[in-house]
Amino acid sequence: MKKTLIIAIAGILTFSCSKKESQKTPEKSDSTKIIDSINAERTKINDSIKALNSKNRFRDFSGSHKFVYQNDSSPKYSGSVNFTKIEGERDNYTISGSIKSGNNSVNLKGFVQVVTSKHMNFTGEITQSISDNDNGKPYTRKGTKTFMSKDGGKTYRLQDMVNGSGFVDYIDIHF
Repeated sequence: MKKTLIIAIAGILTFSCSKKESQKTPEKSDSTKIIDSINAERTKINDSIKALNSKNRFRDFSGSHKFVYQNDSSPKYSGSVNFTKIEGERDNYTISGSIKSGNNSVNLKGFVQVVTSKHMNFTGEITQSISDNDNGKPYTRKGTKTFMSKDGGKTYRLQDMVNGSGFVDYIDIHF
């Protein structure tokens, strides 16, 4: 009986430890193709996000607009200012313009960011030479200044109104 039991155990172990039919493993996909397809999808998503982030929150101010200077002792001087949208940025423009009338001039050059429907932040230089102000001595405003609209966006007025002579200037951009 012992012999039969040992033979039975040896037989069971032989069959259970024998090599089974080899199973085919599915072929592995090329990992480079998988990574490339993931990267292509990410690029599409990132491009759509970039397009949304460059879309203006406020209206488009691109183009040429009327630029006006006036103070209490001078007539109104007009010129033009050009807004050029900065590609890929939201509500940001490069801006340059000038007013020239005889010896009087106002020049504006810089960058504008539309902050709200009523406010624009201008960073750059506004140089004016008006004969009624210190006999035409040039006065330059530098840095970040605010243009504000009180008429629903038809006109934006520079809020830094006091010039180098201590008088009030009205510098407006009409849309």
